[in-house]
Amino acid sequence: MNNNIPALALQTIETEASAILGLKAFINNDFEKIIQAIHEAKGRLIVSGIGKSAIVAQKIVATLNSTGTPSLFMHAADAIHGDLGMITSDDIVMLISKSGESPEIKVLIPLINNFGNLLIGMVGNTESFLAKQANLMLNTTVEKEACPNNLAPTSSTTAQMVMGDVLAVCLMKLNQFNNRDFAKFHPGGNLGKRLYLRVADLATANEKPWVLANATLKKVIVEITQNRMGVTAVVDENQQLIGIITDGDLRRMLEKTSDISTICASDILSTHPITVQPEALAVEALELLKKHDISQLIVAENGIYKGIIHIHDLIREGIV
Repeated sequence: MNNNIPALALQTIETEASAILGLKAFINNDFEKIIQAIHEAKGRLIVSGIGKSAIVAQKIVATLNSTGTPSLFMHAADAIHGDLGMITSDDIVMLISKSGESPEIKVLIPLINNFGNLLIGMVGNTESFLAKQANLMLNTTVEKEACPNNLAPTSSTTAQMVMGDVLAVCLMKLNQFNNRDFAKFHPGGNLGKRLYLRVADLATANEKPWVLANATLKKVIVEITQNRMGVTAVVDENQQLIGIITDGDLRRMLEKTSDISTICASDILSTHPITVQPEALAVEALELLKKHDISQLIVAENGIYKGIIHIHDLIREGIV
């Protein structure tokens, strides 16, 4: 029995993959009209369903809201007990149903039509009541469910989810929804940080080690040690960046030099250090650190030293 489990798993994946590919045949004139209607709507997209389709509807609403298309979920069973009040005259309503014949859906359709709202049916049966009563139809017909008994909603709900994603992506394109827009709606968690957290947000919380070019070796060592960043910037009197001295620079100098009494910062520094702008995204700083295989970056603006950002800052914020 156990030997059949991998085969059944692969068959399930293949069946659902086939159902998704089958959706390509349903991207037609109705689909284009639906995208344009939602894009041009003054109101929101109200998405409703019953059973598993209601769960899919909630996911579609969540995706649309997070990508710039205002949407609301309305459970088909609750709609006739007061939730119809959420629909305004400017809204578009989309009902999701595999059969298109669910009792709750059949009760709901004439009520929505009486309101005069544009009604979209996402349906897996083109001969159903929903398919015939809807103004526009999204066809999500599947050949068979992945369920061995061809009963449990599996391929059909996957097809519904994918069609919802297709709607969202097309609307994102029409709405010119970009990374900055996405960040506005996803400020929390690591994803949000990757989209909005800037170098300046991290560098300002760090120590800002610096020495002048004529600083003594002792001064350089003390500055690196006290500020615990593993580096110090070398600047002029106007904080114009001249170079950088790292722990590694100090060790290499000590290996090569026996008389350190006259050494100053200008003898040790590395010129043209890798820098990052304060307004750069933290994730951009991470890419620089990876590219150059270093642990710290000098933060500078127009050549003026602004601080240090360390790989540990990015780890702490969950960027890495």
